[in-house]
Parts: sequence; C-alpha cells; structure tokens
Amino acid sequence: MPSHLDIPALPVLLPLGVVLMGITWAFLTVRGEVNVFSLGAGWFAGWWAVAVLGATMLPMHLSWGPGAEEPQFYRILFLPFLDMRPLDFLLNTVMTLPLAAVLHTVFGVTGVRRVVLIGFALSLSIELTQAFLLLTANGMRWADVNDLMSNTLGAYFGYLLFHHLMRFAHFRRAVEKCSSSRGAPVTAR
Repeated sequence: MPSHLDIPALPVLLPLGVVLMGITWAFLTVRGEVNVFSLGAGWFAGWWAVAVLGATMLPMHLSWGPGAEEPQFYRILFLPFLDMRPLDFLLNTVMTLPLAAVLHTVFGVTGVRRVVLIGFALSLSIELTQAFLLLTANGMRWADVNDLMSNTLGAYFGYLLFHHLMRFAHFRRAVEKCSSSRGAPVTAR
C-alpha cells in the first residue's frame, strides 16, 4: 500500500509569510535599520518569495512505496519550444520580473550578470526539485526547460526595467529609502 502526503498551499504559505515578516523586522531591528521603507521592501521580498513557492510547488501531492503509481515521465520536458505553452511561458517570465529589484534593495546585488545568474540558479533549483519529486514521490508538477528559459528571461527583463526606472530621480530616491545601508550604492545607469 503506497504512502501519501498532501501539503496544502494556504496553511503553509500564510504562516510562512508571517514568519518571514517577523524575521525581516528582527533582522532590521538588530541592524538599526527599521523604517517603513526598508520594512516594506523586506516584506515585499518575503511575500514575493512565498508567492513563487506557492506558484511552483504547492499544493503538493506525493505518494511512494509499494503500490504507488509509476512516475509520469512525460512531465519532464527537455526540449525547448516543442511542448511550450505560451501562457505558461509568459507567466513564468512575469513571475521573475521583481527579482532584480528585490536583489538590489534587500541584498545589495547589482549587475546584470549576477541578477541573471541568480535568476537562472533559482529557476534551475525549482525545476530540479520538481523533477526529483516527480521521480521519487510521484509529484504532480512539470519539470520544464521552457520554465527555466522564461524565468531567466524574466530576471533579465526585470533588470532592464528596474535600471531603466532608476534613471528617474523620484524612483531612485524611493529605492534609496528602501535599500539596506550595507547594500550597494544606488546609482542611475
């Protein structure tokens, strides 16, 4: 008889988001950087991460052991564009647009190469986790090279958009208020 595990989305994501809010507040308090702007940026980053987790992993239905179904290998897509679903490609691109702003304001990460590399690594870890769960515990998600491409593209487009907006003084000043004082200096490019 197979073992089953169902992990629902909201009972996991809502408490996780609240915990991340508390961690952000505590971290900024210890650093003496608590203000409404840095707190807002940190909370946005946390809830964005929660949303990405929810969109890519949850709800999760797993089964394993004797009598469990065989893995559905057709859910692993290695060939780009062949089985691409255009709406999924677009949504995956949009999902990672905020990455450059989050990396810049919260972690002080700048530079297109670093942002795109982090976007690629984030997406690769998601797709590998989905493939691993599919192969070992009959996970119901798809591991798709198109998602890897669209997430990475979204990180790049997000970088371009963020740095275009940095040319405007009002936007740049708002980012400066939200950025960690130990982060990279905010400059227009």
